[in-house]
Amino acid sequence: MTGPEPFRTRGKAVDPALRRVKSRRAVRILLRSPDSVLLFHDSDPGLPGTTWWTTPGGGVEPGETDIAAAVRELAEETGLEVDAAALRGPVARRVVRHGYSDQITIQHETFFGVGVAAPFPISTAGHTEGEQLTLVGNRWWPIAELTTAADEIWPANLPYLLALADVPERPDGPVALPDVEESTVPISPEAPPPLV
Repeated sequence: MTGPEPFRTRGKAVDPALRRVKSRRAVRILLRSPDSVLLFHDSDPGLPGTTWWTTPGGGVEPGETDIAAAVRELAEETGLEVDAAALRGPVARRVVRHGYSDQITIQHETFFGVGVAAPFPISTAGHTEGEQLTLVGNRWWPIAELTTAADEIWPANLPYLLALADVPERPDGPVALPDVEESTVPISPEAPPPLV
C-alpha cells in the first residue's frame, strides 16, 4: 500500500460498531526458500500486545494489474526485485475480512508464489509509514513448523497455499478459497458500518 489512509487512527481504538469499512483488491506473496517462508510480524497498535504473522503483500493501485502489484509490493516490502516471469500463479484467490481496532478491511486477495535459493536479509527501506508503525519484525519461518506454531499466522491455511504454489502450471486457474475472517476485533454480522 503506497497511498495514505486518512481515516485510520493507527493506535487509537474506536467503538467497534463505528469502525469504517475499506474494500480493496490486494495481492499476497508466498516468498519461500526450499525450507522456509518469509513472514512479517504485524500488530494492531490500538490493541497493544496483539500480533500475528503474515505474508508480504498489499493493495493493488488504481490501473495496476495484480501481477504488477505483486512485483511492486515484493520490492517495497522485502527489497527483492523480480521480473513478472518469476511469479508463480496466481495460485489462489479469496475474500478476507480483517476487523482491526480502528477499521474493517475487506480484501479481495490474489496469491502468487516466488521461490528463492536461500533466505536473504530483508530490506524494509520501502515500507510505508503505516507499515513502519505496525510491523514489528520479519522471519524466515521453517515450513515444517507452520502447523505447530503457537503464534497466530494469517492466512491460517498457509501450508495449503504453499503446496498450491509448488504446482508449476495450474491449467484450471487459481483455486477459489472460501471467504474467511482474520481479525483482532471481530466483525459484528448484525450491523456493518457504512462503506468508505
